[in-house]
Amino acid sequence: MSTRLLVRCIRLLGSHSPGVSALPAACRLPLTTHGPPLAALTLRLHTSTSGGRSEGQRLSQAEAQDDGVLRQPERTELDDLIEGAGSAVELLQVWAERGGTGNQAATVLIRLARLSTTPEGKTNTAELLQDHRFQQLLQDVDTQISLVWNGTLVNLLRSLPQLGVSSGEPALRSVQNEAHWRLRRLSCRNLVSLADSCAGQAHDDQQRTLLSDVVKQLELRWTEISEPRDVALLMGKLGHLSGALMDRLEDKALELAEQFSPEDTRRVALALAAQSRRPVPLLRALSYHLVQKHGIELRSGLLVDLAFAYGKLNFHQTQVFQRIASDLLPRVPELGASDITRCAKSFAYLKWLNLPLFEAFAQHFLVHNEKYNTPQLCNLVLSFARLNYQPSNGDAFYRKVHEKLDSALGQLEPFLQTDVVWSLCVLQQARPSYLQSVLEPDFYKKLTGSGGSSSSRDENYMLKQLHINTTAALECPEYRGPALPAEAFVYPGERKASALQSGLRDALRALVGEQQDLYRTALSTVYGWTIDGELVLNSESKPVRLKDLAAPHLPQAGGATPLPPGAKRIAFLACEFPHYNSRSKDLLGRFVMQRRHLQLAGFLTVDVPYYEWLELKSDWQKVAYLKDKMGKAVAEDMAK
Repeated sequence: MSTRLLVRCIRLLGSHSPGVSALPAACRLPLTTHGPPLAALTLRLHTSTSGGRSEGQRLSQAEAQDDGVLRQPERTELDDLIEGAGSAVELLQVWAERGGTGNQAATVLIRLARLSTTPEGKTNTAELLQDHRFQQLLQDVDTQISLVWNGTLVNLLRSLPQLGVSSGEPALRSVQNEAHWRLRRLSCRNLVSLADSCAGQAHDDQQRTLLSDVVKQLELRWTEISEPRDVALLMGKLGHLSGALMDRLEDKALELAEQFSPEDTRRVALALAAQSRRPVPLLRALSYHLVQKHGIELRSGLLVDLAFAYGKLNFHQTQVFQRIASDLLPRVPELGASDITRCAKSFAYLKWLNLPLFEAFAQHFLVHNEKYNTPQLCNLVLSFARLNYQPSNGDAFYRKVHEKLDSALGQLEPFLQTDVVWSLCVLQQARPSYLQSVLEPDFYKKLTGSGGSSSSRDENYMLKQLHINTTAALECPEYRGPALPAEAFVYPGERKASALQSGLRDALRALVGEQQDLYRTALSTVYGWTIDGELVLNSESKPVRLKDLAAPHLPQAGGATPLPPGAKRIAFLACEFPHYNSRSKDLLGRFVMQRRHLQLAGFLTVDVPYYEWLELKSDWQKVAYLKDKMGKAVAEDMAK
């Protein structure tokens, strides 16, 4: 503490030195010609210097203001030789012949690290570490660490591990300690650079402590950050380490959103996606400014990454999606299989179907199917099924799909195999062999494990098994394989009704009047689907009592009386907002299959879309709406 106080006094005296001559002679400090100059005394007391360029070229004005005493030394011939050296051998020879200060030794090490990453200057780091000249460089840095400028020190901390210097090396420890000691006096730019290098090197306690203190400093000094690139870098490298820092960086990103380049936007979006953070104001601002950059061509990789991030965050921004689709469409033939499947999967999560783009994806698979591995093909099939997308050249497309799946399907892990077969059921492309592979008793045991489980994931896959079983029974007459055992028929528990479902039930109650046994609601069927409301109409379109009627679609099968001649079963299905593709009135593949299965089971389905129901304000309007929908369904059935 006393050393730091003395250093502060020296700094103040140095910054006010022009005024010393104006004092009376008796009040002046005695000066000696043989004493050390003020700057040298400051260095000897282990003060920090201003942040310099990585190779000591010059100080920016802002960094020079951090220290009123020290100034960048004059450029020497050695500095020019270091900068002009084109190989590690030349650099080491220059240093061996001329030597220099600790700061220049650090500059040589940084230059060596940079040369080692280029094809021309690539060297064997093992041989380099054994070179006595290299060891002399490390020793010079270790003994003269206080002479190394801030910017050079930060870059040196990044460069030494690149050169293969181990974490236990005294020189590296010395650099880490010095950086830790100077932490508060580093400029914001150097602090960000230090954070970048520390994030990938925190392997021992000392490095983790340094990283932790860097994070704390950034939490305190986040308002000094002025570069969008720094915000994006910190969010990606340190955001997951500190929620408080991430909150502040999001505020800073929102402030600087207009200055973000597309690459900065990509890095921020990926950082948010990796941490599952969904700051809507920031995402909206980034999306708006990205769309406004009309004259800038966006890289294909950047577009795919943006689609992934928006999909992971489930953030819908139609203008951004349209920009991604329009920019990607002409480049689809140049993309790899991984980019195609990644983009298709992201848009499927977002429930956003762009027909030209997905048609191009299907064509890409037809042309380059040999480049698609099995997981990539599975992701493509799952994406198409979720959006209920059928390629225009479906026969050729599915022929290639079957060629690759015939031999690979049985090698998939059980959950993925179930997903693929279920998706092919949605697309009406499931072959009997596929159905049999997942309906075998042994497969069911693999899927449920020993003793089973009641998690939501397991429940979801049991429902998919029921849907596959229903497909085999209703859509595949040539199927002769096994069916699911009775214990596999697991039905979803009772859930809280949505506003649309509650309104539909109330309207059905008003429709039938006092006789409450004329309708049912919230029915879990043996097909794995839930029916929101059920009526049976006789030949005169009047509701029939359901109590004694046979109900093969229910687990208990109802009564023993068959349907009267000419009677129709009506299934009311509440079509909620999440059941549709984004900004579309087309249902997702899951709900298209639901209607298809119920119709094959003998129901007349009556869809009740949310966008139509919201327009009905009174009870009598809702009842009249249901009557009209039922009448149309019966008329269409009679016209077939």
